[in-house]
Amino acid sequence: MSDAIAPKSTALTDVAALPYLPRDPAGETPAIGLIGCGGITQYHLTAYRAAGYRVLALCDVNEEAAIARRDEFYPDAMAMTDHRKLLALDEVQVVDVTTHPEVRVPLVADALCAGKHVLSQKPFVLDLDEGERLADLADKQGVLLAVNQNGRWAPHFSWLREAVRAGLVGEVAAVHCGVHWNHHWVEGTAFEQVYHLMLYDFAIHWFDFLTTAMGDRRPQRVYASTVKSPTQRVMPALLGQAAIEYADAQATLVFDGHVTEGPLDDVFIAGSTGSLRSFGVDVNEQTVEWNSAAGSFRPTLAGSWFPDGFHGTMGELLCAIEEGRQPTHSARNNLRSLELCFAAVASALRHEPVKPGTVRQLPDPPPH
Repeated sequence: MSDAIAPKSTALTDVAALPYLPRDPAGETPAIGLIGCGGITQYHLTAYRAAGYRVLALCDVNEEAAIARRDEFYPDAMAMTDHRKLLALDEVQVVDVTTHPEVRVPLVADALCAGKHVLSQKPFVLDLDEGERLADLADKQGVLLAVNQNGRWAPHFSWLREAVRAGLVGEVAAVHCGVHWNHHWVEGTAFEQVYHLMLYDFAIHWFDFLTTAMGDRRPQRVYASTVKSPTQRVMPALLGQAAIEYADAQATLVFDGHVTEGPLDDVFIAGSTGSLRSFGVDVNEQTVEWNSAAGSFRPTLAGSWFPDGFHGTMGELLCAIEEGRQPTHSARNNLRSLELCFAAVASALRHEPVKPGTVRQLPDPPPH
């Protein structure tokens, strides 16, 4: 279903066929092992089960968590507390590492050394040099390392990205994203203690989207800021923004995490021959639109970010394994998004523009 307004070209047929949905490999899928069975894994496993993927083992230092996830999603799988036992399973070829970044790097390294393909949870690493070393290790071991940037397969982000890749707006000159919602759901959770909550843990999805929308073009500077709203009840600042400069383009990201009424989530992309819009009350209810001389077009999108985004990340890795290529969300590709994210965090702390790539580690919070 779609709504085409005043079409002037058969190009609308091409727009309707944009490949924005998650893909699955053509042949039998490799067996998957899961390391870390925290809250986010309900979306991983919901997506994997719906896609028919095989999960043979689940591991968590908390045995009850591993057993609970196994019993709910894959009753025939093994549950264990030692990740080395999981990595010793010959049939497991792909490992999904879902732990927090503070403990993730050695787990990813162990999996790569065991000859497993790896999907790492986001944000990928806290240190860009560590991320590069893991990418090098994957190459050395002859396996693939991808990052679970699940927002890439949120239907609206995926459709907009594919529209840009298809050349439907020509050369992109501007990307503007605004997220205005209530982020107080973190109250009483571990996320409430994340100082860089907005520009790091949350905004990494939007920095990553911007990176994919801009293709090979590299940002020159980013100027960002954060501030607490007068009504927020949690420790981290819920207001954040970033302005990103390119040699021939600009972008802005705005995050208002204190909005309790009338939420809005929107994206606008301006190109040399057209524009793209996405708007809705949240990330799962989005309307997308393409405008050009050929007319205006609004497709009806299928799916939702949760859990389809998680289907997309694993599906792309599995397809890349089958097709003998690097996945589009490879570790090296994702490091470009983290460069931008780390620079934005540093800019907000320093109150000055920062060049992406010069900040190698996620900056520490200021002393209390």
